[in-house]
Amino acid sequence: MRAPVGPGHVPEPPAWARELATVGVTGTNGKTTTTTWIAWILRALGRPVVRATTVGYYVDDDELPHARDWTGFVEAMQTGRARGARHAVIELTSEALARGFARAWPSSVGVFTNLSHDHLDAHGSPEHYLASKAQLVVSLPPGGTMVLNACDEVASLLREVVPEGVSPVTYGVLARGATRIPCDVEAEEVHVSWAGTRVLCKSIIPLFPREISVRGIGPVFAENALAAVLGAHSAGVPLDIAARAIADAPVPRGRFEVVATRPWGVVDYAHTPDALARTVDAGRQVAGRGSLFVVFGAGGGRDSAKRAPMGEATRAADRIVLTTDNPREEAPEEIARAVAAGLDGHAGVTVELDRARAIQRAVEEAEPEDVILVCGKGHEREQIMGRDRRPFDDVEIARAAHRRRGPARPVL
Repeated sequence: MRAPVGPGHVPEPPAWARELATVGVTGTNGKTTTTTWIAWILRALGRPVVRATTVGYYVDDDELPHARDWTGFVEAMQTGRARGARHAVIELTSEALARGFARAWPSSVGVFTNLSHDHLDAHGSPEHYLASKAQLVVSLPPGGTMVLNACDEVASLLREVVPEGVSPVTYGVLARGATRIPCDVEAEEVHVSWAGTRVLCKSIIPLFPREISVRGIGPVFAENALAAVLGAHSAGVPLDIAARAIADAPVPRGRFEVVATRPWGVVDYAHTPDALARTVDAGRQVAGRGSLFVVFGAGGGRDSAKRAPMGEATRAADRIVLTTDNPREEAPEEIARAVAAGLDGHAGVTVELDRARAIQRAVEEAEPEDVILVCGKGHEREQIMGRDRRPFDDVEIARAAHRRRGPARPVL
């Protein structure tokens, strides 16, 4: 969500805002999926749910037309309330939190997904980035709940600033690393297939389900699932109902979205080093004996320090095609060169700066059993070149490339 309030001025929430019990979700990666899944689970209570993400505003499945600013946000919440919603689920960016959103629209439940390298162009330092995310934690009211990722590097720091009277609840998936703080719910096993992800859990929380299954493919969706179930439970959904509901929850567009088979085509929004590494790991797990292709670039005019680490994050792929993302006013070849610095010595790297041709090239060169990950833009439907915005949809481009290949079978 675009930052809705200006520096030094935090508007008062409307008087009716307290009628919407709000769950706020923040972190570097996984916010949109976690927000979507919490809202989906809350629908099991029998009322509509209003949600705000970087993709858009929604009441259940209906997208709302309101502007992406503070006024539009309040209008979206009012629309949800008018339609009967009593819960709101909000994806909170670091920029919005830095400008006072957590005080302008308080949450009763907070959810933290993870923290990794991103947005340092906006924040200037990792410390400011973390402090911005922490605004959600410190703004929770007495009686509230803070759901924390116990395996994240900053978990102990965030746990220290949980206010008195707020209950911390923790979860962990060891694919992220060892737990940093005591863990209430831990993924004992994570099984990944083209059908989705199955999580076997151990927990000190009474009646927490032994198994949770989701349609998202990859260990990161195990994290999102635990965060979503705990967030929704903290907002009033019984655990058994939450586990049943999340099994049917849709995966947001462009989040490890399978768009074709033989070869497998996947579109994913991964655009940070951490997200790329985890998406590549998921691709490797489902590729089996097939080769893994990755097509990606880095955005221009944004946090250039993450470019070489983005390259390094894809080293486990067999074939890598470096291309454009949203180059904006930077030279695409310079961006690609910076990303390639993290892949020095990798024998499978090629450069094709035309993104559509890069996708087509990977599809043409792949064998039927191979997996092609197209990363970076996910749900986006345009590409920013200089000051121009042109229509560009990775999902449609990838499907078209598979159709031209001949034997491809696009997923409907």
